[in-house]
Amino acid sequence: MKAPLPLLCLLALAGCSGKSPTPTAVAQPAAAASSRVATPWDAMKADEQRAKDVQKIADKQAEEQRRQIEAQTQ
Repeated sequence: MKAPLPLLCLLALAGCSGKSPTPTAVAQPAAAASSRVATPWDAMKADEQRAKDVQKIADKQAEEQRRQIEAQTQ
């Protein structure tokens, strides 16, 4: 019982040495590290923006049609 205790202490001290561990993961480029993480709300925001764009197109076409109708009636 006396032999395993000092061996255990030596292993614990060796494990807690001041050396920093070598990095195992490859460092990401700075651009990738600062990129935004996708969230569940992103798809909903994209759909909302698409709907707004479609509404703008529909409004433009309706206004153009109104102008054509007014031009024909005058």
